[in-house]
Amino acid sequence: MPELMAGRTHKPKGDTMDSIHPGRYTAEVQGPFVVFIIGMRINRILAFARWLPVARAMRPMVEHLLAHRELGLLHAQAYAYWRGAALVQYWRSFEHLERFARDPALSHLDAWQRFNRAVGADGSVGIWHETYLVQAGQYECVYGNMPRFGLAAAGRHMKAVGARETAKRRLGREGEPAVPSYETP
Repeated sequence: MPELMAGRTHKPKGDTMDSIHPGRYTAEVQGPFVVFIIGMRINRILAFARWLPVARAMRPMVEHLLAHRELGLLHAQAYAYWRGAALVQYWRSFEHLERFARDPALSHLDAWQRFNRAVGADGSVGIWHETYLVQAGQYECVYGNMPRFGLAAAGRHMKAVGARETAKRRLGREGEPAVPSYETP
């Protein structure tokens, strides 16, 4: 599943998932946004017929959302972990996320109903999600020697200097200068 997002995010021309940006960077998103984390856990490893359809269901949904940005998905990043997979998504609003989840004309509702019919409460596959409503300016992030990643891929990628130099300053608070580190080219 990690390859899910390779080459599928909205970035400036010439920037790829592997383009390293030397130095320290941060991100900015205009207005409020939503962080939605969704995942699955394989509880019965040998129950392929139960968990494989669940694992395969996410990719077409995300590809559709990335092809139709008006639906509100800003960026998605897939992760694999022992016994499961997760997807961190950044959405323009909770209303966009909820509309996608419940609209019968979109792919999520059908996938959710298939899961309930096929797996239900049999315990072979666990699913989970967490939703965070983030108000404008109520977040901070830093990326050192990284490609555009996470919120920086969802929003504006910018150098972490001046008012963006430290976590405290990125949150709009008074604070000491950063611990001396390397220069951002």
